Amino acid sequence: MAGKGQRIDGYLVVGGLYHDLDFARLELLKLLNEDERLRIRVGEDYSDTETIGKADFLVTFTVDVLPTAEQQAFLQDYVSKGGRWFALHGTNSIIEWTPEGKVNAPRTAPEFMRLLGSQFIAHPPIMEFEVKPSTEHPLVQGIGPFQTSDELYLSELHDPDEVLLHCHYNGKAQKGFVEEDWFSDEPRPVMYIKRTGEGEVLYLTLGHCRGKWDMQPLMEEYPEIERCSWETPEYRELLRRGIRWAARLDEREAA
Repeated sequence: MAGKGQRIDGYLVVGGLYHDLDFARLELLKLLNEDERLRIRVGEDYSDTETIGKADFLVTFTVDVLPTAEQQAFLQDYVSKGGRWFALHGTNSIIEWTPEGKVNAPRTAPEFMRLLGSQFIAHPPIMEFEVKPSTEHPLVQGIGPFQTSDELYLSELHDPDEVLLHCHYNGKAQKGFVEEDWFSDEPRPVMYIKRTGEGEVLYLTLGHCRGKWDMQPLMEEYPEIERCSWETPEYRELLRRGIRWAARLDEREAA
């Protein structure tokens, strides 16, 4: 059987709730298509473990898409054995509505969140804030502080190994989240690396997007189109660098 030459196989998972997933999927596929070596399969969840297991790297943009216990074990094994996973926005989210109509983030998948390095808990209203580099790692080298308008993630951290970008927020979450109080002057990671075994997860929290129909059935039509950091050149550059990192393009070219 012939080998696959320079082809690099990736798997993209885009799925979940309350976001313009068609927009995110299309924009990510455009970026993934910028290098002709990359060939991408697409899913809405983690159920196709056979194909994911054959992929050279994994990219995910999900919101409230929780792998089954078996899929979590598979992902742990995938990363531990050297896999690279570029996880975006709400990949680390579990959303549960309380009887009072509030949004809770139950800690029902601790091993999965430890693999990712954090769990989303809440965010303030979409706002403008400054993102700052935390290191001179090649993934953020040359990217200075920049302003963006997005969901500023308030997360429970699980020992990320290297924080690459951070921001600051000291106050309350958006009304409706169960855990409202976030009073701390500590830096809040925006992009970081989490290592497990021989592999790594690169997590980037930015990238909220929403269109007219994305809050159904909670509301028939959302009143505005939200693109947030997708309209920021620094975010696009971070996505490109994250894809190159996940696919090990720089390493392959240096070999």
